[in-house]
Amino acid sequence: MARDMSDKEILKMELEQLQKEVKNTREPVSKTAKEICEWVEAQAAEDPLIKGVPEDKNPFKDKGGCIIT
Repeated sequence: MARDMSDKEILKMELEQLQKEVKNTREPVSKTAKEICEWVEAQAAEDPLIKGVPEDKNPFKDKGGCIIT
């Protein structure tokens, strides 16, 4: 995409992106990291990677054994 654009168009696009980013409110990492940790801990009970998947609901479980004749 950038190959087809002039330097002026690229700079204009970058300026527009920076103007969008400046409007974003910023939060300190100390606050957001705490919120993320709390959310992860709250969701842990429903996480199949932590809790596991019941054998009867596992879509990847082999339906039958392999029979070699």
